[in-house]
Amino acid sequence: MTDDVVAWNGLAALLPDAEAQEVRDCWDIGEQEAGLGLLVSGLLAHHVRISETVRAQISVLAETWGEREALTPRIRQCRGNDAPDQVKLIEHSDDTTDGLVDGWSGQGLADFVLIPWIVCTRCSQVLIRAHGREGWGAPSHLADHYIITSPDRATDRQVFPADSAGVAFAKLTGCSGPALFTVRPHG
Repeated sequence: MTDDVVAWNGLAALLPDAEAQEVRDCWDIGEQEAGLGLLVSGLLAHHVRISETVRAQISVLAETWGEREALTPRIRQCRGNDAPDQVKLIEHSDDTTDGLVDGWSGQGLADFVLIPWIVCTRCSQVLIRAHGREGWGAPSHLADHYIITSPDRATDRQVFPADSAGVAFAKLTGCSGPALFTVRPHG
């Protein structure tokens, strides 16, 4: 059993048994996109309290499977458990430019729209999504890179390719202990 399946099944276990089985079945038949929708819907319907780390894990899975944009508003609606946590989603609306990183000069990424995504509460490093620009100036739907920055967001510590959201997240969470989980991209 891979780490991916263990992480998926761990998230599914947050739901009542019948719904958890539906989410696990989605993995088994290759319908991860549908499974993520069922997972988030179940968390909301049952008012399940989740940690910020779980919220970030779901966001990374949604990013990996191309569902982050669709699921983010619902992921943010999930009830928190108010416990201190290792990571936190940075509140940001992708349809605005609030919170975007300007004036970036690291590793040839100056032409990208840089969107802070997840912060490590232990080391204050930030995981940023780097998106190309659409013809009308808005960020592209999918990220072209993931960047882990210094706490002040002035320096990139590591740049990851488009298919590496899970790897970048594992690196971010590895600052003070083992990674929470890894997700390999589909495709």
